[in-house]
Amino acid sequence: MNGMNMQQMMKQAQKMQKQMMAEQQDLAQQEFVGKAPDDMVTVKMNGEKKLLDLQIKKEAVDPDDIDMLTDLILTAVNDGMKQVDDATKQKMGKYTKGLGL
Repeated sequence: MNGMNMQQMMKQAQKMQKQMMAEQQDLAQQEFVGKAPDDMVTVKMNGEKKLLDLQIKKEAVDPDDIDMLTDLILTAVNDGMKQVDDATKQKMGKYTKGLGL
């Protein structure tokens, strides 16, 4: 390899790194809504998986069945996290393709 090819490779790598950072910032600012069945519980989180909001319908609260409410919350949170993961794979997959990540 001569010096010019190495310089071109470095420029290309820097360009790709800037693009990745921009995509990561864009993803972090997006909001995702996870839902339990019948929207009994909804959560809003950002692309960094930080919980921004949690809404629980009155019908979901049964003092005699706290396990059901727990399940609904877990379902909504897991749904939101899956949406973040899917969006991350879609946006960032082009950079990690073939790297085994």
